[in-house]
Amino acid sequence: MGKYVLKRIILSFVTLFIILSLTYILIKLLPFERPIGGDAVQVAYYDRQYNLGYVYRLDAPTDQYGELLYKSPTVKGKASYYYQVPVMTQYFSWLKNIFTKWDWGDSKYVQPNVKASVIILNKMPYSLRLNIISVIFSVPLGILLGIWAALKKNTGTDHFISTMVMIFISIPGFVLITFALAILSYNLGWLPSTWPTDTAPFADKLKGYIIPVFCLSFGSICGYCRSTRAELCDVLESDYLLLARTKGLTRRQAITRHALKNAMVPIFPSIVGEFVGLLSGSMILEELYGIPGVGKLFVIALQSKDYDLLFVDMALYMMIGLLFGILIDLSYGFIDPRIRMGAKN
Repeated sequence: MGKYVLKRIILSFVTLFIILSLTYILIKLLPFERPIGGDAVQVAYYDRQYNLGYVYRLDAPTDQYGELLYKSPTVKGKASYYYQVPVMTQYFSWLKNIFTKWDWGDSKYVQPNVKASVIILNKMPYSLRLNIISVIFSVPLGILLGIWAALKKNTGTDHFISTMVMIFISIPGFVLITFALAILSYNLGWLPSTWPTDTAPFADKLKGYIIPVFCLSFGSICGYCRSTRAELCDVLESDYLLLARTKGLTRRQAITRHALKNAMVPIFPSIVGEFVGLLSGSMILEELYGIPGVGKLFVIALQSKDYDLLFVDMALYMMIGLLFGILIDLSYGFIDPRIRMGAKN
């Protein structure tokens, strides 16, 4: 088990390094966009890019390095001319800055000259709180509905739950939030139509979670319900459960001691993966509801061509995805002792 864990961690780091390297190079090949702001902002930005090794700073114009990125204002008869460093040179400077300074670059538009990693860290708590609450809400409700449908298999209750699940699981989250805003916010006025500010009263902040949590967890509830029902129905029809009944266990004892425990083996690891899915799926929802999280930040960075900030946001999702991938694999071995991760036979 220890060798398998070490191997998975090393492979994840290698995978992350390759993905981030390719992503960085491809992003840097995009057309260069000048930062927004006056001369003071732009000079500060390009000077920092020069210190990080991403641009050249010359005292006179030249044709050697391609298109001129920016010319600083002339002071005492002198001006600075900035040219872009070749992409691969930038790449090695980028690696050096990360490993020696943990510097991932600066924002150009969202918050000019502020480190992209700082902006991401400031936005991360909003997305984490939203997604954690959604998981806490969706997991027990979805599993309980699935158990209820499995125990009532082929009855009216089962058909009703299964039909509702098939209908609602196909509705995207942005469609749900559109209807929720139209009905609960604009027509009835029960809930806020946008994310409350940090200075809003606690009651308003609490109300602000209702619509996004509901819309974000609705698909997860349906998914857990369908998976739990399918797994539990298979277990209820298995031979070992019939043997448990013949040994004298009641139906409730056989279900609680054996059926549920075995049916949850493939369900619980999916909870970890569901968190990553919710984190990725909240991008559009955060934009529509005005939630200042990393999902909305990704959309803003993409629209404004803030490449460094966009890259750090993408890197965050990649790292979270690979980390939770390891946790999902390891969880199988802890949940079911019969599974031995990394065994040869």
